[in-house]
Amino acid sequence: MDFAYDARTEELRGRLLAFMDEHVYPAEAVAEEQRAGAASPWDVPPVVAELKAEARRRGLWNLFFPGERYGAGLTNLQYAPLAEITGRSPQLAPTALNCAAPDTGNMELLAQFGTEEQRRRWLEPLLAGEIRSAFAMTEPDVASSDATNVQTRIERDGDEYVITGRKWYISGALHPDCRILIVMGKTDPDGPDVRRQQSMMLVPRDTPGVEIRRAMRVYGYEDHYHGGHAEVVLDGVRVPAAHLVGEEGGGFAIAQARLGPGRIHHCMRLIGMAERAIELMCRRAAARTAFGKPLAAQGVVQEWIADARVAVEQLRLLVLKTAWLMDTVGNRGAHTEIQAIKIATPRTVADILDKAVQLHGAGGVGQDFPLAELWAAARTLRLADGPDEVHQRSLARRELGRHV
Repeated sequence: MDFAYDARTEELRGRLLAFMDEHVYPAEAVAEEQRAGAASPWDVPPVVAELKAEARRRGLWNLFFPGERYGAGLTNLQYAPLAEITGRSPQLAPTALNCAAPDTGNMELLAQFGTEEQRRRWLEPLLAGEIRSAFAMTEPDVASSDATNVQTRIERDGDEYVITGRKWYISGALHPDCRILIVMGKTDPDGPDVRRQQSMMLVPRDTPGVEIRRAMRVYGYEDHYHGGHAEVVLDGVRVPAAHLVGEEGGGFAIAQARLGPGRIHHCMRLIGMAERAIELMCRRAAARTAFGKPLAAQGVVQEWIADARVAVEQLRLLVLKTAWLMDTVGNRGAHTEIQAIKIATPRTVADILDKAVQLHGAGGVGQDFPLAELWAAARTLRLADGPDEVHQRSLARRELGRHV
């Protein structure tokens, strides 16, 4: 791509591309070998710590944070091409740079809404990469696409809150370094405003009553590198009142503020995933022959590759526009575009990956290539951070509102 970025972005891109070539891609096979020989499937491969140390040494750390107080001080527009590069190796690169979900969103949440003590105790070690975290909102017994359905109860009892509920697909909760859960529940379940019933609580993972019940699979994968996706039961969990994030009734608004940047970060990385898929498609097409001629000479394969290139260029421009709007008019001003990329990017990238799987034949569905796991991740993002249909509903209402 010949798109011209500003000088600082280009310099960081050069550093990051070199880091990927020299360290991340070679570490992929090493990490898999180390994980296969580990005592627990959740043990972090030692090579990950080596990657993190090297990333810090090269100044590639906390790039996602827009403010200089906590991060590199990049704008969303500057961060976008860097996040795209990390998406080419989503299991290792974001973690190596301390730019992996759900920690990124949790760090932004604590920076924006946390008290000084909450930041000291949880944000600072997260920024340093010393601990990991999880965000507990989704529940199995209700349609969690509507956050007002959350049933977990948070009840005040003197100087404490008591939390009771059941969550699932809580990303990162199984990571051995996970120390804190940010739990969304209802402090005022019968309140007249359904968007003021929820609150956010900080719950240390080792608090009595917190049970990590099981790992939830995603298309058969458990996502060991990022701490999996857990079912978590909170049975009368008691935490100090000082663990409330923001104010009572502010949970819904905090969740929305957290999800906006997270959605665009996912879309940035998805473009990198698509780029790697195209690269693998081209290599496979050039190396294999079927029915008397190279796959690269087959018309249908040429169409897949051409369509993929067109789609990726379109998506990248829409993501960059969204990032620019977030920088210039804020998340609210970029609301339509955030929804648009969240609808379009996972859907399109999953289709590109599906074609790449098809081109690789049996190899495409196995572990010798990253395509099957990348496809599972892309397809899952049509549900995560709000399913397609929720964004389509909201986007359509905005469009209709201009005319009716």
